[in-house]
Amino acid sequence: MTKTKQSEFHPNDYVVYPAHGVGQIMSIEEQEIAGIKLELFVISFEKDKMTLRVPTHKASEVGMRTLSSPDVVNQAMKTLKGKAKVKKAMWSRRAQEYEQKINSGDLIAIAEVVRDLHRADDQREQSYSERQLYEAALERLTREIAAVSGDDEVAAAKQVDEVLIGRAA
Repeated sequence: MTKTKQSEFHPNDYVVYPAHGVGQIMSIEEQEIAGIKLELFVISFEKDKMTLRVPTHKASEVGMRTLSSPDVVNQAMKTLKGKAKVKKAMWSRRAQEYEQKINSGDLIAIAEVVRDLHRADDQREQSYSERQLYEAALERLTREIAAVSGDDEVAAAKQVDEVLIGRAA
């Protein structure tokens, strides 16, 4: 069960784990669990002060992927510039869809959530749950953009902000 194929992930690589966002592979270790030897990626999510162990043979199954390419980041920025698409469905249904997009780990889908939930200063106030989803999506988006560009998160957040404000103007 171990050493199936040489993995596309290596220690010190940044990866995206759909449910948690961008993390860094600290090491690849072997552990015996219930009598079975397993090879595990040890992924650290510094911001959340969390460490995750993912069996190497399950990595692609759970949706773990390498960071997006600069092209995908540009596509996500273009998505942010678009007009917000707010469906007239009940909030609970839309909130579920937004949650699924955020947890999909797909940068474009996350950008859509940010675009759709962004409020300019002159627009109505967001509800608590809208704000929570918006902030979660924004954080995932800025973390990945920062990791791809090599900038810090503050610079990435500023870049996203400028696109969103430019769109509103």
